Amino acid sequence: MDRTRPAGHLMSLEEYLAFEEKSPLRHEYVAGEVYVMVGGTTRHNLITLNLTRHLHQPARSRGCRVFATDVKLRAAADRIYYPDIILACGKAADVERIVQEPALVAEVTSPSTRATDRREKLDAYQRIPSLRTYLVVEQRRRQVFAYTRDAKGQWLREEIQGSGEISIPTLGIQLSLDDIYDDVPLPPLAVKEEWEGYGDENEEEEDL
Repeated sequence: MDRTRPAGHLMSLEEYLAFEEKSPLRHEYVAGEVYVMVGGTTRHNLITLNLTRHLHQPARSRGCRVFATDVKLRAAADRIYYPDIILACGKAADVERIVQEPALVAEVTSPSTRATDRREKLDAYQRIPSLRTYLVVEQRRRQVFAYTRDAKGQWLREEIQGSGEISIPTLGIQLSLDDIYDDVPLPPLAVKEEWEGYGDENEEEEDL
């Protein structure tokens, strides 16, 4: 999904939750700022559906649930997001509206959210004690950045391009790029897009 900032005053968390309850649109909340979430591409939708499909049965077998698109995640005291995919297990999955203890989060990027997904949200999600895996999935090329917390609590980063598999420790499975991009028509990349992609990566490395 794309994200834009609407005009308006800063909101408290309580004001935001009351506002969101009545709003026909979804909004993310970041330190008082409210960002409207707007529709994405068919590629974005297909990738999200593929992730949901391949995670659903393994999740059920382990007492976990997969939530997609419309479920809020509380990433911090002052941050509420709508991730594309949330995996929660046990009591953490038995919630009505807001997940607070995810085991896995996945975001499918768009041009307007790529930097947010790989910087702002990366920082916020890695601070969630329960989170073990964060996936940033590109929608215009077969590329996934996988962040995994090891047994010592350290975050490891892996970039998978073209083909390969991603380990999902919580479910004890391997998720392949063929699974993620099954039946997803990818457009040819322009030179500018390739350059922008590498630029994002270099900037991210500096931030890390």
